[in-house]
Amino acid sequence: MAAGSCLLLLLLPSLVTASHSPPGCKIRITSKGLDLVKQEGLRFVEQELQNITVSDLHGNEGHFQYNITQVKVTDLQLALSDLNFQPQQHLVFNINNASISLRFRRQLLYWFFYDIGSINASADGVHIYTVLQLAKDEAGRLKISNMTCNASIARMHAGFSGTLRKVYEFLSTFIVTGMRFLLSQQICPSLEHASLVLLNSLLDTVPVRNYVDEHIGIDYSLLRDPSISTDTLDLDFKGMFFPRVREDQELENHAVEPVIKETERMVYVAFSEYFFDSAMHSYFQAGVLTIELQGEKVPKDLEVLLRATFFGTIFMLSPSVDAPLRLVLQVSAPPRCTIKPSGTSVSVSAFLNISLVPPDRPPVQLSSMAMETKLSAKVFLQGKALRVLLDLRRFRIYSKQSALESLALFSLQAPLKTLLQLTIMPIINEKTKKGVQIPLPEGMDFTREV
Repeated sequence: MAAGSCLLLLLLPSLVTASHSPPGCKIRITSKGLDLVKQEGLRFVEQELQNITVSDLHGNEGHFQYNITQVKVTDLQLALSDLNFQPQQHLVFNINNASISLRFRRQLLYWFFYDIGSINASADGVHIYTVLQLAKDEAGRLKISNMTCNASIARMHAGFSGTLRKVYEFLSTFIVTGMRFLLSQQICPSLEHASLVLLNSLLDTVPVRNYVDEHIGIDYSLLRDPSISTDTLDLDFKGMFFPRVREDQELENHAVEPVIKETERMVYVAFSEYFFDSAMHSYFQAGVLTIELQGEKVPKDLEVLLRATFFGTIFMLSPSVDAPLRLVLQVSAPPRCTIKPSGTSVSVSAFLNISLVPPDRPPVQLSSMAMETKLSAKVFLQGKALRVLLDLRRFRIYSKQSALESLALFSLQAPLKTLLQLTIMPIINEKTKKGVQIPLPEGMDFTREV
């Protein structure tokens, strides 16, 4: 028994860590952002209430018989509506003093007088109180998992026309009471359909696990249920890239969890180092972090520089001095991202292999240099795409073969850095220009991004 208790105590920290793994991407929606959500919600509410189906109403009171059919909603006034956060996982949607205009067909019989026609009615003082519970589903999507609703109508009025208008107005209490009851019974089922079906269908368009390009994909599944306070809704996404050749690969997250403290804007998006590290690790696993330049693709300035400096001596030792030049830049380990208050940077270790490629003969390797570079990264949002712009900041090369060659390469540091900035960095930035999609529903984009 004691041994079992000790084992449980040893496993407990790992179980707690597993249940609260840090997110690679966090999105916060504030109270100001709820204004946009409310607009979307009202659109669904109006759509559902306009399509309310009210049962036919039949009845008789003494010598008065009535038959009400073809009830249709003609107008909605939902001006006084509010949407609020309710800890821990709820949204409260409240509509006050709304009005619903109706039109229906009447068939009335009073003694020997029979009349048919249309009636315009209005339900005033409509109050709808709805609580939506948000949760993570099995696929890792945000969903409305449950809904509670209360609806009431303070008063209802029906307007009659025709020769028997005064009589009908006197006897309309029976019709209005019945219609008020039937209408109030239909409001909540309609909103339940709007929430659990229509809004959840919109949430289904949020990408959870999709491909970025032919090499990698991204997993945006929620790690846990949303966390809701009185002012904010926080969503923790896995935010992990994976190579398409090994889609089941999991990269362990040791990064610091991104923290959002502000609430002034509508939406905040935060990323940890893990988000970018998993992207670069996936590209490395896919074997695509290699750039090869050969022949005419080698910049002339770089070729002249290599032939005119230390490498000129090496070229002269080769039996194929006039052969085309080939440069192969290959990353030797997954690049690492560092996020600090001063900015974001990426550290890259690579090999630069320089060879001559004589026609119809095996390549002749002239040198293999190790490179250590640090790139500054400017991360920005545009629409719903996260884009990265890289700039070469630090650059160092050294020979893997001898200290003498490393010393000779010192004079090439500045010229090579400039030429790499002008030739290699545009190629890399062209690939990062497309960016990666942020998990937003279809039809929703960021504007005025900061």
